[in-house]
Amino acid sequence: MQVEAILRTKGDRVMTIGTGATIADAVRELAAHDIGALVVSDDGETIAGIISERDIVRALADGGEALMRRQVRELMSSEVRVCSPEDSVNDLMADMTRWRMRHLPVLQDGRLRGIISIGDVVKSRIEEVEFEADSLRSYVAG
Repeated sequence: MQVEAILRTKGDRVMTIGTGATIADAVRELAAHDIGALVVSDDGETIAGIISERDIVRALADGGEALMRRQVRELMSSEVRVCSPEDSVNDLMADMTRWRMRHLPVLQDGRLRGIISIGDVVKSRIEEVEFEADSLRSYVAG
């Protein structure tokens, strides 16, 4: 299975936030959309970085309440690993585990196309295994 299949099911909507937004703005967006990360982009197509709940919580431990007034560009991870629609879900699962990453933006022709979470990857793998098991049961019973 490829990333494209996940995007067809999940959709390609990506929540983004600008580099100049505050951390408080990012927290509101994460909560409003019940998501764990925002792609940082000033134009909605190119990636400047990514900011996650984990990034914010870790910084909050050091920065306290003042953190909320800082800009996203100060806290975002600017080295963002990405994937493409053609990438294998099995490879992504291994990569995300190895890199300890929970979210990977999907780029196609240099443009933001979607975002894949570790939950999306695991869900698709479970569905694939269940389909294979059902197929084998049908074959054995038939």
